[in-house]
Amino acid sequence: LKPFWPEAWALKDRPSILTVTGTSLLSQGGSENMPAEDEEEFYVRYYVGHKGKFGHEFLEFEFRPDGRLRYANNSNYKNDVMIRKESHVTQAVMRELRKTIEDSEILKEDDNHWPAPDRVGRQELEVVCGKEHISFTTSKIGSLSDVQASKDPEGLRVFYYLVQDLKCFV
Repeated sequence: LKPFWPEAWALKDRPSILTVTGTSLLSQGGSENMPAEDEEEFYVRYYVGHKGKFGHEFLEFEFRPDGRLRYANNSNYKNDVMIRKESHVTQAVMRELRKTIEDSEILKEDDNHWPAPDRVGRQELEVVCGKEHISFTTSKIGSLSDVQASKDPEGLRVFYYLVQDLKCFV
């Protein structure tokens, strides 16, 4: 699946909206959002969705190396409309995201024994961290019991908790 990002999205002239101890975590661009030349590339994309009674319903977000955060949430339940947001995050946020990814040890996992996407839906996680590039695809996970019932409960548990952390992070 291609990311669902119309290039026309732009939140121009918006002020910073999140401040922690006097440091702005979201901004509208500028040199503080550009990675230093000596930093390694870092990119994260997550997608979860299904096609059902109400059409293609999904949640997707991505963090690009320049600090651009894109978010889309589509549900047609009760004729709801797609929510699209775009912002830039500072390098401090990108460093914390990278630390979360690295601390989870997801880069050491393999999705070969994870449940394949099915009619219930699919999840995708793509991470580029320096020279490592992972791309996982699995079915939707309803609960920890689904994780335990898989052929690779340890690896899928790492994925399950990382996804929860990423959703909270966004």
